[in-house]
Amino acid sequence: MPPKLLFAMAADKTRHVFDEASLDRLAESCDLLRRTPVDGFSDPEARRLLGETEILVTGWGCPMISPEVLRAAPNLRLIAHAAGTVKYTIDASAYAAGIRVTHSAEANAVPVAEFTLASILFSAKHIFTLRDLYRQDPTRRSSYALGDTAIGNFRRTVGIVGASRIGRKVIEFLRSFDFSVLLYDPFVQAGDPDLAGVELVELDVLMARSDVVSIHAPSLPSTRGMIGARQLKLMQDGATFINTARGALVDEAALVAELQTGRIVGVIDVTDPEIPPADSPLFSLPNVFLTPHVAGAIGTERLRLGLMAVEEIERFVRGEPMLYEVRPELLERLA
Repeated sequence: MPPKLLFAMAADKTRHVFDEASLDRLAESCDLLRRTPVDGFSDPEARRLLGETEILVTGWGCPMISPEVLRAAPNLRLIAHAAGTVKYTIDASAYAAGIRVTHSAEANAVPVAEFTLASILFSAKHIFTLRDLYRQDPTRRSSYALGDTAIGNFRRTVGIVGASRIGRKVIEFLRSFDFSVLLYDPFVQAGDPDLAGVELVELDVLMARSDVVSIHAPSLPSTRGMIGARQLKLMQDGATFINTARGALVDEAALVAELQTGRIVGVIDVTDPEIPPADSPLFSLPNVFLTPHVAGAIGTERLRLGLMAVEEIERFVRGEPMLYEVRPELLERLA
């Protein structure tokens, strides 16, 4: 008998994750209890379905899978998270119950790395400043004047903070360009084959030498506020600071203060709190490019998340090793 599968996620937050083709493909190996997701586990119908479920496909908006939820799902064997980190979705007791866990964080890393690459290329070429100059001076004299200075993407230095899956993918993308790449990650060993040609340095050295600094470390108690006033002051005049990881990694007051000097540029996709106060200078500073946490999968990019989950479920059903299984010892280290 094919395993019984249930979706648990917020339908409005996960549109495009599973299209009809993906659902049809899942139906070939699983018994879909319903093709639409439940968005909670408290109502009687959801509880009834949960009691039958062997594979639970979660996503953005899924309530925490607590010990109570697990007790209501005695047949559950696999949680497949069709989104980024599963860290905030499952309780560690799932492992004690023998439930295996996989996620689509590798798929979500692709658009974040793409966003980061675009930000690096635009920032090193000072595209945002050139845009503003052209608006103010249609004669292009000021734009051409800036274009005659030492800007551009040839032989620039990019500093990557964190050799996470996203950090590594950004490094992979950067190999196609004429950049020198610095990396700070205290857990990386010299000789890592994924990091050939990358120079391992201490954080202060990276901040001081980089034309562009991009943050890709996980949000942990030990990394909270790892970028503070001292690190930011080490940055070169005209350098760009990019954060697509987590706002909590940065002392935001210190970042705002440094940005207010006009000395550096910020490309900020994540903040702490998640939505800044309405009067935050981040919304109005001319040297800040602020986006609403959209570097990860949005729109049709979400299909990649669903496809990765489908492929993992197929491997599980066939009894094959899953490629993106989350082991219990890795759960707390996830971003």
